[in-house]
Amino acid sequence: MRTIRTREVMALEALTDCELVELAREGSPEAFGQLALRYRSRIYRLARRLCDTDEDAEDVLQEALIKSFRSIPTFEGKSKFSTWLYRITVNLALMKKRSKKNIFESIDDPVETKRGEVQRQFPDKGPDPLGLLMEKECRGILDRAILELAPADRAVFVMRHVDGLSTTQASEALNLSVPALKSRLHRSRMSLQDSLKKVLRDELLAASA
Repeated sequence: MRTIRTREVMALEALTDCELVELAREGSPEAFGQLALRYRSRIYRLARRLCDTDEDAEDVLQEALIKSFRSIPTFEGKSKFSTWLYRITVNLALMKKRSKKNIFESIDDPVETKRGEVQRQFPDKGPDPLGLLMEKECRGILDRAILELAPADRAVFVMRHVDGLSTTQASEALNLSVPALKSRLHRSRMSLQDSLKKVLRDELLAASA
């Protein structure tokens, strides 16, 4: 029995996402389990970037897997399974933040900043502090700066620059048009640059004191 079970698992591991999705839609919990295993760590990383605590991220992960399992019979396959799962995760993470802060923030709503609403791309000026910090492997500082972003902007930045999704994949996952996603991405970059410039300036002042 153990050998047969191992063969079944190996057979599922060899299937593509589309093949696993089709089996899961037909009622195979094992097929969905393989999909969950395949994307669990990615979904948790995304949730952790969007949530304030490990506990919240774990809750979002479990909720996303449960919701996708229950909804997969109606999944039409118009987008990739991973894109669909990302969208579910982002929505749940934003809902959790709203429930904690008791405010509503749609991913499509504009976010007011000290620069106003940024609707177009602007050329970057001076050195890129984000690049400098990445080169120095200052991930802790960068992570804290990312957490200070508005949740909707954070989701865009994380998908593009942390998880490496393409512009098209991220726009599908967040249900945004490509221009809207680029606008949010630019705004998140500018906010990060402001935060990181301040960190670098403080470090230089401390070093020269």
